[in-house]
Amino acid sequence: MRELNPDCLKPLLLSRQNDSHKGNYGHLLLVCGSDAYSGAAVLATGAALKSGCGLVTLHSCARALQATVNRYPSAMLSEDPAGHFSVVPEHLERFSAIAVGPGLGQAPETMEALKELMGAARSAGIPMVLDADALNLIAANPGLASLIPDGSILTPHPGELKRLVGSEKFSVDGPCTQGEGCVMVRKSWRTRITAPSGEAYVNTTGNAGMAKGGSGDVLTGLVGGLLARGYRALDAALLGVWIHGFAGDRLSEECTPEAYSSLDLTEALYKGFKELY
Repeated sequence: MRELNPDCLKPLLLSRQNDSHKGNYGHLLLVCGSDAYSGAAVLATGAALKSGCGLVTLHSCARALQATVNRYPSAMLSEDPAGHFSVVPEHLERFSAIAVGPGLGQAPETMEALKELMGAARSAGIPMVLDADALNLIAANPGLASLIPDGSILTPHPGELKRLVGSEKFSVDGPCTQGEGCVMVRKSWRTRITAPSGEAYVNTTGNAGMAKGGSGDVLTGLVGGLLARGYRALDAALLGVWIHGFAGDRLSEECTPEAYSSLDLTEALYKGFKELY
């Protein structure tokens, strides 16, 4: 198992050209939030906007959209008519990656909409980042696992991983078995990242101050943005996990592990990018 450090991550970094425009850097669709969990959409969107991708569209309920645009006016908005995910946005071909799950809830309509979204993404060859309630819905409906697009990234915490393993489509020690496989990010102290080949990495950043609600939402938005930006799934996961943890380490030094929030973590992501670039 390889340890993540700047020396192995710096060669993965993509550059920006002076004669480029926002369309050159990808378009992420975030499907996050609900009436009960609008903050998850805010955090994921903020992190995605700080990932380097060109465009970020949030599909969510009206309450989450309003909360997000108040904080991050550069996000593009797609309104769901319900208070939770119930309708798949049109023209998915616009997007280079999709991140789904934070604050989603598990309403029956949401399960059906997730199934439709995953099927459409798989048909279109659009990779996904699947987190939180998206993973819980897959665990509860194992047939959804066959719809995971190739080149996707799963980011379960231990409880979500336990439920996924129970669906018999995933292995504790290896990647998921569908298609060409996907990258598995097992969130915890010393987060582990496993490639479809079985190659494994362990993160060296992060601390107990990040054990707060919303930290995972930040990681989903960041990794989704990197995937949309043009990074391979494994590279997006490796860079995102390390940068996310590095931001937390700097905040722990500056604020103590007790006194920073997941929104602070979003705003500190630049520290990890600056360290690598």
